[in-house]
Amino acid sequence: MKATKGYSPENLHYLKMLAKQYPNVQSASTEIINLQAILNLPKGTEHFISDVHGEYEAFEHILNSASGVVREKIDDLFGSSVSRADRDQLATLIYYPKEKLEEIARETEDMREWYRITFHRLIEVCRLVSAKYTRSKVRKAMPQEYAYIIDEMLHTHYEDSDKRDYYENIISTIIDIDRASNFLIQMCELIKRMAVDHLHLVGDIFDRGPGADIILDSLMAYHSVDIQWGNHDILWMGAASGSRTLVATVLANSLRYNNLDVIEAGYGISLRPLSVFADEVYRNCDVKQFAVKIASEDEDHYTEKSKLQAARMHKAITMILFKLEGQKILRNPSFGMGDRLLLDKIDYERKTVNIQGVDYPMEDIDFPTVDPKDPYTLTPEEDELINQLTRSFLRSEKLQRHVRFLYSKGSLYRVFNGNLLFHGCIPMTEDGKLLSFSIGCKDLSGKAFLDYADLTARRAYYNKPGSKERQFGMDFLWFLWAGRNSPIFGRDRMTTFERRFIKDESTWTEPKNAYYRYYNDPAVCDALLKQFGLEGPHCHIINGHVPVKSKKGESPIKGGGKLLVIDGGFCKAYQKTTGIAGYTLIYNSACLRLVSHEPFAGQAAAIRGNRDIDSTSVVFERMEHRMKIAETDVGRQIQEQIDDLMSLVSAFRNGAIVEDHKD
Repeated sequence: MKATKGYSPENLHYLKMLAKQYPNVQSASTEIINLQAILNLPKGTEHFISDVHGEYEAFEHILNSASGVVREKIDDLFGSSVSRADRDQLATLIYYPKEKLEEIARETEDMREWYRITFHRLIEVCRLVSAKYTRSKVRKAMPQEYAYIIDEMLHTHYEDSDKRDYYENIISTIIDIDRASNFLIQMCELIKRMAVDHLHLVGDIFDRGPGADIILDSLMAYHSVDIQWGNHDILWMGAASGSRTLVATVLANSLRYNNLDVIEAGYGISLRPLSVFADEVYRNCDVKQFAVKIASEDEDHYTEKSKLQAARMHKAITMILFKLEGQKILRNPSFGMGDRLLLDKIDYERKTVNIQGVDYPMEDIDFPTVDPKDPYTLTPEEDELINQLTRSFLRSEKLQRHVRFLYSKGSLYRVFNGNLLFHGCIPMTEDGKLLSFSIGCKDLSGKAFLDYADLTARRAYYNKPGSKERQFGMDFLWFLWAGRNSPIFGRDRMTTFERRFIKDESTWTEPKNAYYRYYNDPAVCDALLKQFGLEGPHCHIINGHVPVKSKKGESPIKGGGKLLVIDGGFCKAYQKTTGIAGYTLIYNSACLRLVSHEPFAGQAAAIRGNRDIDSTSVVFERMEHRMKIAETDVGRQIQEQIDDLMSLVSAFRNGAIVEDHKD
């Protein structure tokens, strides 16, 4: 086909396709005007959360409050006109509308007057949080049944006497027809929806806390979210892919921390086969090294018999795990983890194990299923058990749904609006160079290795069951979980074996990758950012994974302000170490703001006593001017659309494409 003058065949074909959506100058010009207007709106608010570790109540509260953004808007509007107690109640109502409304209805005599006052306040808050968005975007976010009404109320000014009766009549009618409670709940949800434009979850949804499944349900319902996989997420993704090793790891971790609710109640996976096996095979075994950790407040709920059974189950699955890990290491010499083969280094007569040339006394060598001559082979009973448990993970519809979501919304890293987000590290050598890997690849490092690792992690789930590609993908997921200097593990070794069997705590250490020293150097951070195409004063690395020990004076700000670590101890188990209960980050059009949070008293206390999480907000970096959408990733995409539409208008006007003027 001969090209029209000034246009390549490909360009002309694209413009003709675009003309089907915008068939004439008028329609294309109108869209250009609309898009240009959007570019000049303020950038939407981004919310960063990391390392929630199943603590669903604290997570839900942080999500509902937008790390204090909602409360800030309430105080801006009503700080001088509404009492602190009423502002507290309004904030709690927005966070938990259904639950708080039930309590208020029980305690309030004149609900009609309360509704009237509260609707006015909610409309004011909603008007403020939606001010930076186009009217079209706000309308699309509204509940369909009330979209027209809310739109009218948001854009009707009560100060206008001609509109006041109209405004009040809308409120009265809502109350009269008994839709007040439903309307109020929908208004609160809309406020939370407009308070944050996009959520980033920087890894580790699973393990430790009891409600990872609840957190994932919330994330799946959230309007705009991305996830950077953490090592604990990869662990569950591998188990859901059918990796027997990672199934065993999930169960061993969950038993160790007495956190079985998410497995049994959350995902409907029965542990009865493991219980029966452990009672039969480990009934007369020493299991004191496998006692599970039970919180002091839960001690009264467990009998000595139940504790003993849990310890047997823990030991049974852990011994299966050590065998399966050994098989992976033997099958994949490129992992470079031969020194982690320890079952064959045990001297049963001397009760010692040889680790890197040193003999250490062992606290326990009572291993009824281990053949010293063939230590990494499962017994037939162990093989059948782990196969049965793995099938349960594969058949859990809810777990599979959640893992598909993690794959679709997640990745090892994300570049977003000038920031580089990842959970663990960019592996580095001791002398500060990028560490190269040759694991199914050849000498890849930095961004190239992360891209390869991301693709390989997907093959574990999506390639054909039984294929070599899927098997290697599952092995690679285990490497990401526990492998030497893995980008999301970031340590030299995982010392589970030593912690269970060796009293000498010097063997328990898990040396961190050199990245965690070098990330204090601004030049290193700049070089890493440049690897991912990021340069400039407002570009940052945003990290999770390693809790910031705030009580010891450690700062979450590294590399002269180029890197932020936002793992501050969401998980209760880490709060004694960190001294706080997590960091979050807010990035709006004016500034980057770090928020540190105190431990959460729980949803019941929050609803009953209007108790918010005590938080401290610090502006970390202020923009030179209010950042507009034009300066964001979305803005650049919109500008490309505008450029294409301008080309289309030009093609219409010079006759390269004929306009279609339909009546």
